[in-house]
Amino acid sequence: MVSERKLIFEKAGTAESELNEFLDAVEKRFPEREKKNKADTAYQRIALDILRNGKAVGDRTGTGTIKKFGYQVEFDLSKGEFPLLTTKKLHTKAVFGELVWFISGGRNVRDLQEMGIKIWDEWAGEDGDLGPIYGYQWRSWPDYEGGYIDQLGQVIEQIKNDPMSRRHIVSSWNVGQIDEMALHPCHLLYQFDVEPGEEGEPNILNCQMYQRSGDMFLGVPFNIASYAALTEMVAQVTDTTPGRFIHTLGDTHIYSNHINQIMLQLTRDPYPAPQLTLNPEIRKIDEFRMEDIVVQNYKHHPFIKAPISV
Repeated sequence: MVSERKLIFEKAGTAESELNEFLDAVEKRFPEREKKNKADTAYQRIALDILRNGKAVGDRTGTGTIKKFGYQVEFDLSKGEFPLLTTKKLHTKAVFGELVWFISGGRNVRDLQEMGIKIWDEWAGEDGDLGPIYGYQWRSWPDYEGGYIDQLGQVIEQIKNDPMSRRHIVSSWNVGQIDEMALHPCHLLYQFDVEPGEEGEPNILNCQMYQRSGDMFLGVPFNIASYAALTEMVAQVTDTTPGRFIHTLGDTHIYSNHINQIMLQLTRDPYPAPQLTLNPEIRKIDEFRMEDIVVQNYKHHPFIKAPISV
């Protein structure tokens, strides 16, 4: 009986024997690639591991995936290197526009459309409403007494006033409202941590995000950049210094109709990482606008088109 995994790769036009030869050749390039760009190479290592060792499974969308469960990768933000992948072009307008929208507590796709961003259109209702998704939960989690909890606002105040607390947590996984959401949260929880700097003062801000489901080709690069930017923004408004962003992934998958695209990406050597610049005059998280977040020196390979599974 032909395995599902073999069928998926054959449909993509790649025999498993050819795949292994290709992956062996890519893997040999990782030490040199890591010298140029650690973030890109860390991403490529996970993609290669999924292609080599992942299992073929069905999924909610009906597309089919190759998946593995459980990864963790760390990005050092302290050196000024921003983890925006260079092995394909990423649309920074969509990354930062969505993030600003999340921070505003938005839940209607029309707010994004006004910025020229259409990444949520497939999930929106006729009135544009997406339900109580990410940003709504960050800023307006219902307290079941008729009021709301501004999780992000509270965490920022905690970082300022009680930096060593282990409770700097924001969650999007509101079990009581899951069925009202157009899409269940994929990146569902993040925690900030403040550690002492060289002089012992608590001034280095780290962030760890847990993602239950990661679309390796389309979603994960976007999520890395978004949460790295959020970490730097929160650091600015709390007078701390960006430290590390740690990305923890659960079900990490490559859709069957993304295999050729991610293999193309694996052939590409990365360019040096770009830098992120924030408007230094912004002192409150709600004051950030898309134009206050700027990427500099972003040299990248061409965009790779791929279908989205809804």
